[in-house]
Amino acid sequence: MAQEDDSPPDLKTAAALPVLYSFRRCPYAMRARMAMAASGQCCELREVVLRDKPAELLAASPKGTVPVLVDVDGGVIDQSLEIMLWALRRNDPDRWLQPGHGTLDDMLSLVAECDSDFKRHLDGYKYPERQPVADAGTHREQGALFLARLNERLESSRCLHGNQVALSDIAIAPFVRQFAQVDAIWFNSQPWTRLHDWLRARLAAPLFAQVMVKYPPWRAGQRGVDFPRPSQ
Repeated sequence: MAQEDDSPPDLKTAAALPVLYSFRRCPYAMRARMAMAASGQCCELREVVLRDKPAELLAASPKGTVPVLVDVDGGVIDQSLEIMLWALRRNDPDRWLQPGHGTLDDMLSLVAECDSDFKRHLDGYKYPERQPVADAGTHREQGALFLARLNERLESSRCLHGNQVALSDIAIAPFVRQFAQVDAIWFNSQPWTRLHDWLRARLAAPLFAQVMVKYPPWRAGQRGVDFPRPSQ
């Protein structure tokens, strides 16, 4: 006779879900959460404190950055863009992987620009004290070149690859948001009308509010948060 499973219901559910280690304010984690939510891919969300990283996170990914997805089979994905693709290739109801203009490769190319040169200048602008030579002004000027190109793209469509939101919009917006927050007065004074409108639309979207809900830090032995939760 087969033994009955006496495990508590919440632990049965937890065992069947991927685990997503995240940090609310990290732009990489933001875009991963948005893709998970948009795809409807349920997971156990574990909010971490980066100055006190749990051993479970480090065991899954020794580099110790977020997001990190641990699948139910033990497989680990520790790159945010790969987590986005993992979720959207399972379910893509809003067709984020099928842009109105261009191809998925075109979108990935633009995201790569964001994640390389633009991210480097964003860090130099926001955290000049961490750079070998502190020169926030130069980093702002160089980062602005990328933003100006985004604004130019948006002159011909509402989003970066057509008139509908796609992967590139979701992957890039959290980094533009972070750049804008360093000096909002300066950012808003720039002649980037279409970029300003685009960023406001991304931040006003119900999906963004849904993934930016604040959760208490996860502790070992605790159950994480079921994610995504219904939008408020």
